[in-house]
Amino acid sequence: MPKTTAWRAPALLRDLTHASPGAAFQLSDIDPADERLCSGDKPADKQRVEALAIELDEWQNLLFADKRHALLVVLQGMDASGKDGTLRGVFSRMSPLGVRTVAWKAPNEEERAHDPLWRIHRAVPAKGEVVVFNRSHYEDVLVPVVERTVTDTERLQRYARINDFERSLCETGTVVCKFMLHISKAEQRQRLQERLDDPTKRWKFDPHDLDVRRRWAAYQRAYDAAIRATGTPWAPWTIVPADSKTHRNLVVATVLLHRLKAMGLRYPPLPDALKGIAVR
Repeated sequence: MPKTTAWRAPALLRDLTHASPGAAFQLSDIDPADERLCSGDKPADKQRVEALAIELDEWQNLLFADKRHALLVVLQGMDASGKDGTLRGVFSRMSPLGVRTVAWKAPNEEERAHDPLWRIHRAVPAKGEVVVFNRSHYEDVLVPVVERTVTDTERLQRYARINDFERSLCETGTVVCKFMLHISKAEQRQRLQERLDDPTKRWKFDPHDLDVRRRWAAYQRAYDAAIRATGTPWAPWTIVPADSKTHRNLVVATVLLHRLKAMGLRYPPLPDALKGIAVR
């Protein structure tokens, strides 16, 4: 069985990576307004995002041709943290032949009748594929924890099962990239208000988001605990300062490019049956 390999973040992003289960971690130690990857020239930074998106498409094509690996991207964050915007900004250049998005909602009756990871297993990427989870299996250690519908014992068991699940994926060729899109409460307020005020965005506004917002501190604690328990060498978390949408996209695209380049991807050799063929 292939061994899992630890990933070392680029130096500029190293202190945004959590990969040590049980080690001290708090979201409040990371500034959501941090823009370390930005140059200060917003149009130029947006062009950098576009250039990275085009380069990611080239690597995704190679991943699809290589067919020895897969890439699972997990996007987590509070409401309005920019999960949809990340999909548009980072992944829109990729071919639909090799990339797929799964948006996770509350489990239905059939899904609740199984273990929490049952529905997740069916959606993971095949070899050569990129799958992006818009929310993910981490909802099962966030919402139930805040609403106190699971015991502490059940919570710890879920962390352990998630770690085992992700390790199994990595051991069989899937690289797992987990991003926590970290925004401030003030930035969330502004984005939710913009949704409500803009007729073209109002359809995205859910009154339930206000209930969740009132529990901001509880959700931050739940995220702290989940990231602390599940940031592993084989599936580390990257905490993305996301008050700036451009910076958010730069961080995600930069990490993904490093991860793809580290896979050792290659185009398959020409089959013997095709050698010497001349198309006329």
